[in-house]
Order: sequence, then structure tokens, then C-alpha cells
Amino acid sequence: MMQDDHEMLNFTVGPVMSSDAVRAIGSEQVPYFRTPEFSQLMLENEALIKKFAKADEASRVVFITGSGTASMEATIMNTFTPNDKLLVINGGSFGQRFVQLCGVHHIPCTELIPEFGYDITDEMLAPYEQQGYTGFLVNINETSTGVHYDAERISAFCKRNHLFLVVDAISSFLADEFDMKALGADVMITGSQKALACPPGISIITLSPRGVERVCNHDAGCMYFDLKDALKNGDRGQTPFTPAVGILRQINMRLREIDEAGGEEAERRKIKAIAEDFRQRVKELPFDFVSHSPGNAVTPLHPRNVSAYDIFTTLKDEYHIWICPNGGDMRDRVFRVGHIGSLTIDDNTRLIEAMKDMQKRGLL
Repeated sequence: MMQDDHEMLNFTVGPVMSSDAVRAIGSEQVPYFRTPEFSQLMLENEALIKKFAKADEASRVVFITGSGTASMEATIMNTFTPNDKLLVINGGSFGQRFVQLCGVHHIPCTELIPEFGYDITDEMLAPYEQQGYTGFLVNINETSTGVHYDAERISAFCKRNHLFLVVDAISSFLADEFDMKALGADVMITGSQKALACPPGISIITLSPRGVERVCNHDAGCMYFDLKDALKNGDRGQTPFTPAVGILRQINMRLREIDEAGGEEAERRKIKAIAEDFRQRVKELPFDFVSHSPGNAVTPLHPRNVSAYDIFTTLKDEYHIWICPNGGDMRDRVFRVGHIGSLTIDDNTRLIEAMKDMQKRGLL
């Protein structure tokens, strides 16, 4: 039986806790959407996403009804062909997903595999200079390990080598600094259920002018994920097919909330403060940090004495707190604590006190 979500404190990395104003919209009747009013809302969504991503004025934003992986796949299908040759950073579950997508769509790729928990280095990139690569894929914050890759290093490499740069910022957008135009990123992907703190179901593709041009000259080979169609409909603030209307309304509320509270910089400062507070206080407990270059969104921890999954289960069942488990070979080695969504420093206190109580009980 599912826990009552009202009494659960949520430290996962998505879906995260939403503000009261965002949740209130979720209880309303979903309106009809082929209207000028909904178009206006969608154009405002596009403008605010571009503002917070620091995208070029001529950039465009596409809202896909589907999870982050849908937008990862749509991007691959609309910007690359089997004639491309890509570099992919594969440092965890989500880097691996890009590799899988390249395989599914027969796009040649070379994996860059950093040491577990570490950023990539210039030495790792050096062998691939001027080797005929055409694109670069990176999950800028590898959510499974918490590693935040050096965007400046990647940007410089891509500019030198004239690579089309795709940045999955699904867990990083609004949590870490990101200047799409300055970095020369051609595509930025994010999702509704991370720092946007809305229900899952919408993922977002921001295309630079060069990205728009590439999409318009490309045959996607499918209907639902054809971004040309999405861009054409987006001109009038609409989508080709029925979108998750309620979530798009919630995204609008959330984007306006962020804008009125000081914008992307203020949201990033808030998340960073919560992350730093947690990291300082958790040092007293028998855990080791996994990431040697962490972003602000999530802190992965390696428990020294017990199974990470058991910690997740005990916190969920006995303390009404969700942390984020890992899957695969990291299931028992690493758990993650998120810092995004409607969280406060007081919430950190509740989690730390629960962990200290578990330690007293011999469960850590």
C-alpha cells in the first residue's frame, strides 16, 4: 500500500515535492487547450525557460509529453543520422542511456568513461581532437553518481572541434549554473519533475538557432517525435498532439514563482544552500561521499557498514522519509539525497535526526 504522500518527506531527485500553488492547479479541472489563453500560457513557458537557460533570443523550446528519456530520444532522432560520429560521456545510468539510444538509432558513438565518481579530464578528451567527430552528448549532472561535469571544458572542446553539443540538464537545470548561449550548447534537455518541481510527464527541449536549423533540415523518421512539427505548432503556442495540459499549467505557475522570487539565480542559491547544509551535517555519520565533483541537485552517499537499499527502506517505512535508492550494481552501495523541490533547511534537520536515530539503533 502506498504511503500517504502528505506525511512523507521527499528527498528523492524526482518526482520532488511541489509548492502549494503548483499542487492546487493539479486539483483543478483540466481545461480545453486549443484556445488563445492556453497558447499565451505556452508562449510564456517558452520565454521563461529561455530566460532561465540563458538561451539565445532566437532559440526555441519544445514541450514533449513524455519523460526525460522521450526528449533524449527525440533529440537523437531529430539532430543526428548514421553518418554522424558522436562522443558520449558514460559515467553512470543516464550516460549509458544515451549510448543505448545511439545503438537503437544506428548512430556511431564512442564512449568516454570517467573513473567512478570523477569528472572527465583534458587528458581523456585529448585523443579525440580533430578525429572527425560531429557531435557530443553529455548528461551534465550524472544523476546516478551525482557527478557534475565541467561544462566549460566540454564547451571549449566542442567549439575547437566544431561539434554539435547536446546537454541533458534534466537534474541540473535551475540547480547548477548553466549559460546555454555562452557554452555554445545546441540542445538543452530538462524535465518537469526535477527542480521545476512539477509532476512527471513533460520533458523540455531547448534548441539553439543552430539546433533549430538542424531540426528543420532533418528527417526524424517518425510522427510523434518530429520536432519540425512541434516547432511549427509552437509558433502559435500549441503542440501537434494533446499534451499533458495540467502539467503545462503547473509548469507555468512554477516558472512564474521562480521569476517573482528572483529568477534562476535565486533558485540556484536556495538549492545550493540546502545541499551545502546537508553535506556539512552528514559528515558526522558513517557514510562516504561518492562524487568528487558534485552538483547542487543531489548528494550520493556510500554507507560503510550496511546496505544502501536497507537505509532507503527503513527511512521510508519507519520515518516517513523518502531518499533515492539506486539500481543495478549500485543498489546496495549507494543511496542519494536530493536537494531540489519544495525543501527547507528544517527538512534537512529531520532527515539527519532520523539517520542519527538509526545509528543509535545499530541500523547504520
